[in-house]
Amino acid sequence: MLDFFTIFSKGGLVLWCFQGVRGPAAACSAPVNALIRSVLLQERGGSNSFTHDSLTLKYKLDNQFELVFVVGFQKILTLTYVDKLIDDVHKEFRDKYRNEFQQKGTLGLLNGTFDFKEDFLRLLRDAEESSKVRAPTAMKTFEQSAKSQKTVKSMIETRGEKPKEKTKNKKNKGSKKEGAEAAAPPKVAPDVKPDLPVATGDKEELTKDEILQKNREEFFRKRMKGGEKTNKSPKPDASKDKGKKPRVWDLGNSNAKVLDYSNSTTNGNADTCPMEEYDPDMVLGDPDREPGHLRDLEYESEEEIEEEKEVHSSSSASVKKGGLGGMFGMLKGLVGSKNLTREDMDPVLEKMKDHLIAKNVAADIAVQLCESVAKKLEGKVMGTFTTVTSTVKQALQESLVQILQPQRRVDVLRDVMDAQRHRRPYVITFCGVNGVGKSTNLAKISFWLIENGFSVLIAACDTFRAGAVEQLRTHTRRLNALHPPETHSGRTMVQLYEKGYGKDAAGIAMEAIAYARNQGFEVVLVDTAGRMQDNAPLMTALAKLIAVNTPDLVLFVGEALVGNEAVDQLVKFNKALADHSMAQTPRLIDGIVLTKFDTIDDKVGAAISMTYITSKPIVFVGTGQTYCDLRSLNAKAVVAALMKA
Repeated sequence: MLDFFTIFSKGGLVLWCFQGVRGPAAACSAPVNALIRSVLLQERGGSNSFTHDSLTLKYKLDNQFELVFVVGFQKILTLTYVDKLIDDVHKEFRDKYRNEFQQKGTLGLLNGTFDFKEDFLRLLRDAEESSKVRAPTAMKTFEQSAKSQKTVKSMIETRGEKPKEKTKNKKNKGSKKEGAEAAAPPKVAPDVKPDLPVATGDKEELTKDEILQKNREEFFRKRMKGGEKTNKSPKPDASKDKGKKPRVWDLGNSNAKVLDYSNSTTNGNADTCPMEEYDPDMVLGDPDREPGHLRDLEYESEEEIEEEKEVHSSSSASVKKGGLGGMFGMLKGLVGSKNLTREDMDPVLEKMKDHLIAKNVAADIAVQLCESVAKKLEGKVMGTFTTVTSTVKQALQESLVQILQPQRRVDVLRDVMDAQRHRRPYVITFCGVNGVGKSTNLAKISFWLIENGFSVLIAACDTFRAGAVEQLRTHTRRLNALHPPETHSGRTMVQLYEKGYGKDAAGIAMEAIAYARNQGFEVVLVDTAGRMQDNAPLMTALAKLIAVNTPDLVLFVGEALVGNEAVDQLVKFNKALADHSMAQTPRLIDGIVLTKFDTIDDKVGAAISMTYITSKPIVFVGTGQTYCDLRSLNAKAVVAALMKA
């Protein structure tokens, strides 16, 4: 049973609606609005189904008249006729009101009356009846079966013949000749003896068990001979030590307390992070930077402009030189006011899909993107001087820009100032797999926040990796050297809160947040240990840290070098956070930090994969090794790099 069926324009005007279940109008509007926000506006039309709470929605787009057909039903039901119904309704509605759409246009939608209930109920009955009246699958007759092809002679077995066929198959296993013989029906008469090499005696008189016993004895005899040969070979001098001994270094020490250089009693003391000498060019990088300003990601597009100029100049020269021939060559491939079909777009979409995969976009997401573009363009009327390739490319660019600008925009500075008004610290938690640059980019974000006038407390919650606390202590010393207390009215702008190794990360984060609230720090940055998405104990610990401390922002740190792995990491991180959280609405990833962006040239597909799979924005982009190498995402620059040939 259907809950509702609605037809509306892409501008948001509802033309007709059918509600199959009694209830308020919000029961129909809420899931449709969720479909518009999450799928249609976000260019995620790769699949024609969408799930919202307990409902499953299926939709169909009419790109010629800019219409959307949506049907909703309970997801526990398996309605096989829904696809046929939505196709029939789409065709019937178009044919019935085609003239009204073509002659009046938008005014026809505003002033038109669409009486479609009787037609819809008729189509619904037909679809339900067609799903019920299905002819049962007919059984095969004896003549159609493989058994009917066998002759009586081929089914007669004689003693001694079957074991010979098996031994023959064993000897000729893997050969093409044996495969052909096994596939063909046996044509040899039972009284004709097959030409087999007889090794010992009259083997045809032996029974099946005797042949198997002789084969076993021969096999073990060969194995024993091989073992004797290997035993006769000279033995290498075996070491007398059975186990591997650990190497002892000159300065080594087995006592963990001696190796632990962290000091839990020095939190909040500025003397523990003394200032050090530094090279400004090495630490800051860009000398012409604007303090506190996060620049957009740039992309070198000057080469493309020069290439376009060269192409235009060469094409104009060829037109002048070739006369009519050049003009006809230029008009080749143009489409003259026709509706785009799937067959027109398939070759172009296949090339686009391969291009996206080559640029590091995950394969599944590349397929879904091309499918979404095909549904968006199918049936659309083309202009006179427009090629299919340029139309598909433009639609794909618009979809990619829309994907990189997700629903929620994260403005860290605005949120920090809002937390200041409530007199509490703004907490950011960093998570991700091993070696992606969490601590390094945490230090970059600390530097950016300090330059905007906010004091930062770094919580060292990576109590697992050796050297993690020392790395953050080094960053704290350098940040204090770049922004000494003298330039900020005697206030230390960055401090490190650490409790050493082997402690509970969630407890350290809770203590750090309480310390920041008491000492007046505006921002707390929580560094966590790197963990693989398949490590259940570590994922449980991360979910506990987030559930207990409820940070304002959870950032996933991922590197731009990954392809399909980006999808796997984000899906499993979100799933683990949802599974291991005790809350009714679990806290998931809020944003992404994309690192090592300076190492990939124009293979920027990981940005598309991560944003598409999570619908979360890329908040920061790491582009180098200095504190100033932090950028905000420029969607158009990323798409330009992605579409570059």
